[in-house]
Amino acid sequence: MQNSTGAGWRMALRVVAVQAIAVLAASVVCLINSPSAALAALAGGGALTLGSLVAAWGAFAGGVAGAGTALGRLLLGMLAKWLVVIVGLYLTMAVWRLPAVPALAGAAIAAAAMVVSMRFVAQRSTTRMNA
Repeated sequence: MQNSTGAGWRMALRVVAVQAIAVLAASVVCLINSPSAALAALAGGGALTLGSLVAAWGAFAGGVAGAGTALGRLLLGMLAKWLVVIVGLYLTMAVWRLPAVPALAGAAIAAAAMVVSMRFVAQRSTTRMNA
């Protein structure tokens, strides 16, 4: 079995990479509308992608731990993720005054990419373990 924290960290980095690619693609599509829409999609999706990286770091930093500690790290990582996302979206829409719809669309695409990539990354990992 391959369930070490190192394997979890590598899986999380793959998911973040897929999110970043999806956000870049969404930003390029929004460039058709306007440069500010593309920047908004990049900022909104980037906030969620950065939040995912922060959550992964929080969950997997520190090495192997007991169940209670691992759950605490996971919950603190998720809290940090959503704080990063909220601050990022606030900066995007309220401070930098970029369009809200592309910013939220970029965040939604990053979230969808996470869900879709988790299916394929987890499937790849279990296939490798069974081989």
